[in-house]
Amino acid sequence: MTPSRDISRLIEIMAALRTPVTGCPWDLEQDFVTIAPYTIEEAYEVVDAIARGDLDDLREELGDLLLQVVYHAQMASEQNAFDFGDVVEAITRKMIRRHPHVFADKDGNLASSHVKEVWDRIKAEEKAERAARRPPQDAPAHKSLLSGVKAGQPALTRAMELQRKASTVGFDWNDPRAVLQKIREEADEIEAALDRNDKQELAEETGDLMFALVNLARHVDADPEAALRVTNAKFERRFAYIERTLEAQGRTLEQAFLAEMDALWNAAKGEETAPEKRNQARG
Repeated sequence: MTPSRDISRLIEIMAALRTPVTGCPWDLEQDFVTIAPYTIEEAYEVVDAIARGDLDDLREELGDLLLQVVYHAQMASEQNAFDFGDVVEAITRKMIRRHPHVFADKDGNLASSHVKEVWDRIKAEEKAERAARRPPQDAPAHKSLLSGVKAGQPALTRAMELQRKASTVGFDWNDPRAVLQKIREEADEIEAALDRNDKQELAEETGDLMFALVNLARHVDADPEAALRVTNAKFERRFAYIERTLEAQGRTLEQAFLAEMDALWNAAKGEETAPEKRNQARG
């Protein structure tokens, strides 16, 4: 089978991988649940390629993400639920419906300031229609303000959305310093849980602390996901400095003491902050 620019070839490849007996044993073992983590991972790979400005890598990662869509559609097709064509039809119908200012039959020009308002209204209508199609037993017993926050989002992003939604009815802190106080309280609760050596309680209290940190990020207009990515990159740079320095000394990480690595970490930190201080001095 040869490569192709036609999406039908990718669909054929996926079908071949999922064909009993002749297909790939690993692919045949998978289901929606086991593939879902890979779908999330590929979406993050797309974001990473964009952050690095690597368009060649972005092309590859978008292909990997597209494969995830084809994979899920193939599994659904095997259950006679829907196929890839149904996915395409659903999204094209949705995009046409949500952009009446672009695809209207008559002059449907809409000011840019009103586009989001129309988008949100149509999304709400679509959500109500989906809810109406569900069997009565699937309907939630209680309609919560937070029901519209999607469950499939990364935990940090969803925490931000839950807090933002609750804030619309006044359930919120008025001052970032009040959030900071809450963070200190959560840290104290973790310390108490450490004294009790209760693993389940420690996990719960750690989650509470992370939720409070997301709240602080929201109050200072910082995206917690983006902020953590920056910190991850900072950690990688400084750790690489430790590795390079030890390697120049003919030593490995395993041969170094924690105090030495700590000192090298501080040296790396100093090198990063020194240019900033020099620039401030010039200013």
